[in-house]
Amino acid sequence: MKESLIKTKSFNFAIRMVKLHQYLCEQKKEFVLSKQLLRSGTSVGAMIREAEHSESKPDFIHKMAIAQKEINETIYWIELLKATDYLNLEQFESINTDAIELIKMITSIIKTAKANLNH
Repeated sequence: MKESLIKTKSFNFAIRMVKLHQYLCEQKKEFVLSKQLLRSGTSVGAMIREAEHSESKPDFIHKMAIAQKEINETIYWIELLKATDYLNLEQFESINTDAIELIKMITSIIKTAKANLNH
């Protein structure tokens, strides 16, 4: 696992999600979607941390797959916030770029781990 890189990126992404949640609540008075975003967006890094101390290769893959699902859900909330004008294009593109990068990294880690499972 590209531990330091994925851990750092997912942690920094979680920080962005906390700050975005604060912004949406304070500036836009949006509380429901932002809470969903906060939960899924911070869960990504938490699952990656759990995977770090997994009990087995299959457990590692399972935990990373949960992180993959969480980042995919986060992308959904980001897209919905953009479509409902809570995020402008610049905000959306910045956050979405980070999310897409994370899902690609997680997917790559899962594929590598599955390939190594047979060896």
